[in-house]
Amino acid sequence: MKQRRIVVTGIGVVTPIGTGRERFWTNLLEGQSGIGMVQSFDTTSYSVHRGAEVHDFEVENYVSNLDAAHLGRASQFAIAAARLALADANVEIASLDLERAGVSMGTTSGEPREVERFDDLFVSKKLERVGPEFLALYPSHVIAAHIARELRFAGVNIMIPTACAAGNYAIAHAFDVLRAGRANLMLAGGSDSFSRITYTGFAQLGAIAPELCQPFDRYRKGMIPGEGAGVIVLEPMTSAVRRGARIYAEITGYGLSCDAHHMTAAHPNGQGAVRAMEQALEQSSMGPEDVSYISAHGTGTLTNDRLETLAVKRLFRDAAYRIPISSIKSMLGHTMGAASAIEAAVCALACFHDRIPPTINSKEPDPECDLDYVPNCARDHPVRVAMNNAYAFGGNNASLVLRKFESLN
Repeated sequence: MKQRRIVVTGIGVVTPIGTGRERFWTNLLEGQSGIGMVQSFDTTSYSVHRGAEVHDFEVENYVSNLDAAHLGRASQFAIAAARLALADANVEIASLDLERAGVSMGTTSGEPREVERFDDLFVSKKLERVGPEFLALYPSHVIAAHIARELRFAGVNIMIPTACAAGNYAIAHAFDVLRAGRANLMLAGGSDSFSRITYTGFAQLGAIAPELCQPFDRYRKGMIPGEGAGVIVLEPMTSAVRRGARIYAEITGYGLSCDAHHMTAAHPNGQGAVRAMEQALEQSSMGPEDVSYISAHGTGTLTNDRLETLAVKRLFRDAAYRIPISSIKSMLGHTMGAASAIEAAVCALACFHDRIPPTINSKEPDPECDLDYVPNCARDHPVRVAMNNAYAFGGNNASLVLRKFESLN
């Protein structure tokens, strides 16, 4: 049986460099940075003080059916991104069969600020102030549930908490749901909010850079924690064409793997990353020579960037040196569970516009990271096939392949 073709028709993002597709894409191509001094909590006792936070976010502009005051920040971001994606896709909710409209989301931490609030009240011996609403606010699955409740989507609903690869996992699941005919439209992506829990964990690991995020640079010193949300509208190509939708790109396949090696460290030979990329290409009926652009996980840590480069070289061999690769984390910081969802949106936009965002803060090449990382300036480049890579704690690896939409054949 011929497989359904699944396409991206809407993009919604909430990021440290802008909310909404147009503002985000413009700022991304201009190489704007959303990294600054942390404002949401006091970092005096930390050795690092910089993060990538979302500012000027007005949740009231996006939430109308739920009480925004009783939503965690990650849920607020997710609903906003979902609303923006539907508007971008020119989809009227009233026109949908809501029982066949679903949500697939990823996250790293769920709603960590609610856990922090609980901890603060516990330490100050004021637990009576917690209130029963805590139980409905903090679990990670409520992010997808809140989107569904806000939009009245009654179809498939799932949260996939595979850390920093969660966005790709969620998009992969939505892709499967649509190809199986279990839904007519899916919202897929990821969301995470800035938190002391996340920041403290990475600070204790010594993984946070003191000033800049410099993926693949010789003098890189670590990642920068961030926050945000990315949601894309996925639907079968036939329905998108029938309603005259703008099609950004087609999802052609994905690959998932687990290093089964270490809780926080990637496999030293990049084996899991290679398997995920191989599977994504195989499912897409493509080879390494077909890829035009790679959106890197590119955190800016010494180990990740070196091993990611190694994995790309192992799979792509000589072709690795001709494929542009960039890391938008140099501008957004690491938005955790939202990262690969936002990066998947970037891949779709790269296919649509034939433009590649830069890796900013590139100063001196690392001899071990010697590929084309699109340093500092965006580039006009034909992008027929884009690969989006994401690697996470626990050894979770996810690669997604997107292709320029070209025909109905």
